[in-house]
Amino acid sequence: MDQGDEKLEAMGGCRMCLAIPGKIIEITSDATPSGLVDVMGVRRKVDLGLLQEDKPKTGDWVLIHVDFAMSKISKEEALDQMHTLKMLGESEAAIAEVRG
Repeated sequence: MDQGDEKLEAMGGCRMCLAIPGKIIEITSDATPSGLVDVMGVRRKVDLGLLQEDKPKTGDWVLIHVDFAMSKISKEEALDQMHTLKMLGESEAAIAEVRG
């Protein structure tokens, strides 16, 4: 456990990872199903392989975690998630994660 984890534990807090909403701008034709996704103005390539049962298309919204699209969501859900991130003060951290 590092010093940051010890501080969180001492304060009764926890550390969690959030999925970040993004809009698919382009589906790429690589060997692996992937796409270019826009997250609050930052574009990044993400793996779409986990969504093959309900294949995403350009314009769809997805929740992204560590460069993987985890699920498709509605535009309303995406906007609500972005609003929640801003309220929690996590929107800058989300952008930093997307930038890598």
